[in-house]
Amino acid sequence: MTEHYAAEALIDYAEALFAAAGLEADKAALVAPLMVEADLMGHTTHGLQLVAPYLAALADGSMTAAGAPEVLSDRGPVVVWDGRRLSGVWLTATAVDLAVERARQYGTCTVSIRRAHHIACLAAFLERATAPGMMVTLTCSDPSVASVAPFGGTRAIYTPDPVAVGIPTSGDPILIDISASITTNGLTNRLHKEGRNLEHDWLIDADGNPSKDPSVLFTDPPGTILPVGGLDHGHKGYGLALIVEALTQALSGHGRADPPEGWGAGIWVQVQDPTAFAGADAFTRQTDRLAELCRTNPPRPGVEAVRLPGDGALARKRTALADGVALYPGIIEGLAEWAGKLGVAAPTPL
Repeated sequence: MTEHYAAEALIDYAEALFAAAGLEADKAALVAPLMVEADLMGHTTHGLQLVAPYLAALADGSMTAAGAPEVLSDRGPVVVWDGRRLSGVWLTATAVDLAVERARQYGTCTVSIRRAHHIACLAAFLERATAPGMMVTLTCSDPSVASVAPFGGTRAIYTPDPVAVGIPTSGDPILIDISASITTNGLTNRLHKEGRNLEHDWLIDADGNPSKDPSVLFTDPPGTILPVGGLDHGHKGYGLALIVEALTQALSGHGRADPPEGWGAGIWVQVQDPTAFAGADAFTRQTDRLAELCRTNPPRPGVEAVRLPGDGALARKRTALADGVALYPGIIEGLAEWAGKLGVAAPTPL
């Protein structure tokens, strides 16, 4: 029988673990709900699954536990930070909040961050902007990691390079969270540990042969994840990845041209306030119509109904908040050792 947990109990647990590990109280209080938010939305590889490696990073000093980012530039609607290896989750949430505040003044605001720690689930940040009626674009990359080869190549040079966009409507927002690669490091790592294959040939081995076996990523030399579009149209994902790498690394001035520093992120956040353009009503008139056209589109055989990005995540979130969170197997068990070390009591299932 699958155990369910109250979302608040999981948030309290994560916050207590982070605080006991030395993360500043205000940061622990901001990071914990965002980790659980990922699980609420069904992004189980990028939620509480990451708490243990984050705690390890705090323990070995590769994640900075206290302080603020260094402001490298502030021109009002354009801000650049050096994240100083602080929690990427905290930095990203703080950047989105600042961009929302500045967008009210300038119409738009962009925050570029270099040398952040890992930022977890991009989708978890989007409603921070869409709730007050703003449109947000968020993307990140890790210049110290390479797991995706350029289209036509066989050696990895960049990360899955995710892109997330939150689009307000008069109802539920459209929440897009996609990657420039077909699949992610989180999923391939999980399946490799479990001895399972991917559904399709989303990888290539070191010789360039297509594969669905994640073990090809752990050979010497390793294979790679394919870009979106795969062997036929992977130039599309390749192009998207180059855009992401430029936004997240070139604009912040730190990336693959610099020595690797370990698990981390370059981050790019941009927020637009529709009231500074044609107006909020004009904006939602268009986004509402687009949403209606998509949802009422006749589905093809085998598809119950056409959904918009975010529909499934928000439905899962509502169910989890009402009935409890069913965590992916092994997540609570994976935190038990840290809970014992740090003297934090695990949550009780509902």
